[in-house]
Amino acid sequence: MSEIHTTKGAAVTLDGDLLAVLETLYQDVVARSEVTHSYEDMVREIEHLVSQMTNDERRAYLVESLFLNSVRYENEKLAALMRRLSTAGE
Repeated sequence: MSEIHTTKGAAVTLDGDLLAVLETLYQDVVARSEVTHSYEDMVREIEHLVSQMTNDERRAYLVESLFLNSVRYENEKLAALMRRLSTAGE
């Protein structure tokens, strides 16, 4: 396992845990800026983290990200269907 660092120096262990990376991003960009961050601030921090990863690490985190996003997309589609079904039955 390797370790990368945010621009503020917070360590991120690359062990395949995408949520740990997201939590570090939240703590370093959102919480520290007291919610005055911009889209560009977050993109810069993500680009900084990704630039420290090997190609294999980038690939693994992309796969994990796409998987989690596909699950979220599926859950949102199911929730929309459930809302339609509940309003149709009223």
